[in-house]
Amino acid sequence: MKLHSLLPALLFFTQTLWSQTQAPDRLTPEKLLTLGRVALFDLSPDGKTAVYGVSYVNIEANKGNRDLYAVATDLPTGQAGGTDGGKPRQLTNFEGNENDAAYRPDGQKIGFLRGSKLWEMNPDGSGTKQVSDVDMGGFEYSPDGRKILFIADVKYNKTTQDAYPDLQKSSGKIIGGLMYRHWDEWEDGGYSNIFVADYADGKLTGQPQNIMGEPFDTPLKPDGGMEQMAWSADGNLIAYTCKKLDGTAYSTSTNSDVYLYDLSTKKTVNISQGMNGYDMNPAFSSDGRYLAWESQQTPGYEADRHRIFIHDFRTKKSWEATAGLDRNAVEPQWGEDGQRIYFQSGERGTEQIFSIEPSGNGLKQLSAGQFNFGPFIVGKNNIVTTRCSMADPHELFALPLSGGRDMQLTYTNKEKLDALKFGKVEKRMVKATDGQDILTWVVYPPDFDPNKKYPTLLYCQGGPQSMVSQFWSYRWNLQLMASNDYIVVAPNRRGLPGFGQKWNDDITGDWGGQAMQDLLSAIDDVSKEPYVDKTALGAVGASFGGYSVYWLAGNHQKRFKALIAHDGMFNMESWYGTTEEMFFANHDLETPYWSPSAGETWKLDSPHKYVQNWDTPILVIHGGKDYRVPETEGMQAFQAAQLRSIPSKYLYFPDEGHWVLQPQNSLLWQREFFGWLDRWLKNKP
Repeated sequence: MKLHSLLPALLFFTQTLWSQTQAPDRLTPEKLLTLGRVALFDLSPDGKTAVYGVSYVNIEANKGNRDLYAVATDLPTGQAGGTDGGKPRQLTNFEGNENDAAYRPDGQKIGFLRGSKLWEMNPDGSGTKQVSDVDMGGFEYSPDGRKILFIADVKYNKTTQDAYPDLQKSSGKIIGGLMYRHWDEWEDGGYSNIFVADYADGKLTGQPQNIMGEPFDTPLKPDGGMEQMAWSADGNLIAYTCKKLDGTAYSTSTNSDVYLYDLSTKKTVNISQGMNGYDMNPAFSSDGRYLAWESQQTPGYEADRHRIFIHDFRTKKSWEATAGLDRNAVEPQWGEDGQRIYFQSGERGTEQIFSIEPSGNGLKQLSAGQFNFGPFIVGKNNIVTTRCSMADPHELFALPLSGGRDMQLTYTNKEKLDALKFGKVEKRMVKATDGQDILTWVVYPPDFDPNKKYPTLLYCQGGPQSMVSQFWSYRWNLQLMASNDYIVVAPNRRGLPGFGQKWNDDITGDWGGQAMQDLLSAIDDVSKEPYVDKTALGAVGASFGGYSVYWLAGNHQKRFKALIAHDGMFNMESWYGTTEEMFFANHDLETPYWSPSAGETWKLDSPHKYVQNWDTPILVIHGGKDYRVPETEGMQAFQAAQLRSIPSKYLYFPDEGHWVLQPQNSLLWQREFFGWLDRWLKNKP
């Protein structure tokens, strides 16, 4: 082997060794990427075992690999994960990812997707066998185990090659209307439909039937999964989520509905007819009497309060079960006895699990503490859930239905975490300019010394309507920032859920108003502390956080010495003309910019209007496949900084969307991120 072919590996080894020897007890980007990422998939029918996935990334290969594991869930306190009885069992060891694992209703098999093909195995991982060669995007067994529903793409619309068969190598796209692209992919003529196939003895029997047969997607893009469809207890009804609109109507509306398909009559009924916001995530009660689903009231407002609605098949009546809750209620699930509905809700900077009776009485909070709980699955005796915090990656926990503290089931990263020091996470209440309290998380460096002075970062949250919770991230990791000796200030500014709907709504039509003042109030409050170096403040953020950084760049009045904006909106008018989900823009900005009734937000809130005030070094980061905030927004900001002779750099990822997902791109992102901050806040070359 020639020496030059070894250089990339040697360079990576040297950089990794350096990052670890410089601070052996600190979190580094390289160490962060070695952690296993836990995802909960299913519970066994008896509720005693959970099947879950653990993903690891291979930096050199620039990809990840997920294997499946099983762990007992009904264990005495203190036993989980620490004895033979609670030790996880690895079930798969294939190259690539295994996803969507689900127990067959008889508990004798676990189905899973390997690639896009359906496989099965015994509960101990033996006897793996491919069930079907059909490409699937997800699947679910019927309650009696005699059928399987699955989602698969169906081509409905013509492509350029269909229109012109002699131009098979043409890259041109013929576009006749909205939405021609979404998040990170272009419209390709195909739509995800639901199919039902007979199943017996590990095989699909008969011809799968498309129960939709329409050019609409189920589940909803981009993040919908199998939670958006459900079998009734008798296996005769399938409830599913769909937004049966196209073109401009699809782009400007959030009106998805919950549909019921009857396998015996082959008829479809819209159960949420007349409810014009998002309706999704249906769940049948075990006795088949009720259907619960998640609903939003306001058309076009994707951040409206999420409510849980109930339909009673006996009385034919529907009602809201969460009418008295001034919080979101998402991911409804029924308990086995049908007496309570379980759901997840944001609660003042954390995500917690609650339950309520179908009547709306008896609201209970089941989880507690400075953690994020969920996703979750309700079992016979326990709720099995993932749990994380700003200092803890996701692991599986059990919450007893009878009450009591949560019990840890998995310890995937215990040895690696035990070797690291994490900083203190403090909840701080900051007064806003209008007298309201802003819950602000402050993350301190490990080995924090109050007698020293530290450079400090203002973390600007995205969304806009996305709570600064006890999240764990593999890019925007606040503990990683603290491990680099930065204090991190993360405020729950105006426009975030978890603090009542009014707090969430207050950002509408006022992007550059009170929300920006809340950010400044938070950094000003923490900067009063003697350990904060007021000459070394930075502001960082992505998406709406990137917008916030651009806005602050022209309005911060000399507070900051370094700025980083990732995938941020810079020019409101150009963004409005190039983004894809127009309902979001139309609601938050209230009108198009050309409307005679266009409000003050169009005149005052666009960051590009304040470039004449820019005076701070700025790193701009953007992805080429980001169609929510197209790359031209980042290019405009960088070009403006360059033309004004502001120290600036543009980090561009042509193959990433709104998120940076590839391992080597993630490392490059972290190195440039901290290199920029260190240069301007620590005076490092």
